[in-house]
Amino acid sequence: MSIKSLTMNLKELIDERMETYLITEGPIDKKDHNFFEKVKAETAPMFSLANDWLDEAEQFVKNRGVSVHPNQVKSTHENIEMLVLHSYYLDVEKKRFKELHQSSHYVLDMILDDIKKKEAGL
Repeated sequence: MSIKSLTMNLKELIDERMETYLITEGPIDKKDHNFFEKVKAETAPMFSLANDWLDEAEQFVKNRGVSVHPNQVKSTHENIEMLVLHSYYLDVEKKRFKELHQSSHYVLDMILDDIKKKEAGL
């Protein structure tokens, strides 16, 4: 999958996680084994998508002809993983969750802008 497709899919994913976070009632019993297994099964493809994006994004920014720094890619990957987990366990304040969401969108949008520039030959 291309960096552009992966980035757009991640933007959709974190928006879905935000919606889930906002509508889910908490708190969640962290010792509930059945819930843990459900989370593990549901998040596996999300983490896979995030890891695929990380690999492609690191290659994309390695060229240095882009506005995103490699550290921003790593941080965004970590933020997305936290968004996924926090959307299930509801163990972070709404303000912090929104900050992670906005920060991730910011970097993902910067990468999409860089892709557009490269496609346009700029």
